[in-house]
Amino acid sequence: MKPDFSKGLVPAVVQDAESGKVLMLAYMDEDAWTHTRDSGQAWFHSRERGLWHKGETSGNTMDVVEVRLDCDLDSVLLRVKPAGPACHTGAESCFFNQPE
Repeated sequence: MKPDFSKGLVPAVVQDAESGKVLMLAYMDEDAWTHTRDSGQAWFHSRERGLWHKGETSGNTMDVVEVRLDCDLDSVLLRVKPAGPACHTGAESCFFNQPE
């Protein structure tokens, strides 16, 4: 079973498999899905970069421990073992801002 890419990109929620903390939200296309499944590491689709291997330049890769699909097959949950911070700012998670 795989996500339904018929409407384009699907959201991918990335969660630390050990702590359960949500690390980031990204998007996947079929190429990113295939690369993730084949390599065991997280790949995404970026509007700026196209196919993007998480950690390719920073070294902060994410080994995929488990993949789950939602009930409609239009979003992905990646449970990962991160090799460093998820956020480009150096924060553990991209979700650190508090709304005003």
